[in-house]
Amino acid sequence: MNYLDVTITKLEAHKSVFLTGGAGVGKTTITREVIAHFESEAKKVAKLASTGMAATLIGGQTLHSFFDLGIANNVEALEANAKYEIKKKIKKLVSSMDLIVIDEISMVSRDLFEMIALRLQQANFQGSLLVVGDFLQLPPVERGARSVAFAFEADAWQEMAFEKIELTHIYRTDDVAFIELLHHIRFGYVDEEVHNRLNEYIKPLPYEYKNFTFLFGKNISAQNHNRHQLDSIEGELFVQKAQVVKHLASVKENDIARFMEDARVEEELHLKVGAPVLFTRNAWNYFNGERGEVINIDANYVYVQKSDAKIIKLEATAQSKTRWKEKSVNGMKELVEEPLFTIYQFPIKLAFGITIHKSQGMSIADLIIETNEIFAPSQFYVALSRSSNPTNLNLIAPKRQWHELVFVDSKALNFVKNG
Repeated sequence: MNYLDVTITKLEAHKSVFLTGGAGVGKTTITREVIAHFESEAKKVAKLASTGMAATLIGGQTLHSFFDLGIANNVEALEANAKYEIKKKIKKLVSSMDLIVIDEISMVSRDLFEMIALRLQQANFQGSLLVVGDFLQLPPVERGARSVAFAFEADAWQEMAFEKIELTHIYRTDDVAFIELLHHIRFGYVDEEVHNRLNEYIKPLPYEYKNFTFLFGKNISAQNHNRHQLDSIEGELFVQKAQVVKHLASVKENDIARFMEDARVEEELHLKVGAPVLFTRNAWNYFNGERGEVINIDANYVYVQKSDAKIIKLEATAQSKTRWKEKSVNGMKELVEEPLFTIYQFPIKLAFGITIHKSQGMSIADLIIETNEIFAPSQFYVALSRSSNPTNLNLIAPKRQWHELVFVDSKALNFVKNG
């Protein structure tokens, strides 16, 4: 089955589509190709996600900014903040879209989805809706909530009658035994065999950490590990500050800082010759999560040698935060996407350590997972599924039992199995 053609056909028939499947099955690839298809036909596409990082991976913006939700967490808060009624320009913007894509739907809460549905209804949206993600991966982050409520729990989810397209073939690795293990972990299943398989990945840690990437649950752990390991490399420290170009004078500094944090852009990139790095974007000659080593640095370029010995002459790349604005084009008023600001930075980060959250979308060959920082449902699955070479996968021995780490949200599990 050609899942791309099926997805496009259903969306062109103005059906709502839910594109899903486990980690490494190609959801992002198909999403990008669907977007490219619609845009090649001069159709307007809104590329959205709940977090800036997820939005950046598909070259889009956050749900809150696109739908003008302000700081509201639910419909009641919209009313309290005088945001309930849709503005004319937002109504025109939403209604003009031929396709709205919402990526990483597992991180969209029930309340946020209800606000999205409200805006779609207020705008009389007649286009197509594509939601993408796996509810057995990272859940919504709701501050202060004792339990999470997923998008599929919203009444609007049922009303939209999504047609599900499920991808099943894992491209990240061809290790059959590891793929089977991932399947069990994704569904939170641990028996004696799974227990023993996981134990096989508890190995003596390498004397030299340089060739491995540590996955941590906490940001401070990743920062400290990167700093310590970089200090151990002799040589001159190179500090590349991100260059910011404001296209509007009204852009606020805290908006830029938030975008950089969400989009995995280093405000100050600290490097040395000999330091291992991970690429944080996809390009024709490297991919998100691919490893390399810095072999030279000059005024304009960072030279990175990959494991296949190919040398990438890397320059700072541009990432922009955009908005839709009505402009006059050839005497006609049209909505066009324009940048608010653009940030230039090298699309790499130190490969010594990274958080599980920021490893989103990555395929990492040489991996060590700090299991003792697992705290959220499906977090261990997300970490484990980053591995593209299970032979070089190490697990730090957990202080808890495996079944205490391999846990999923019961509502999400029921939906994936029966929804």
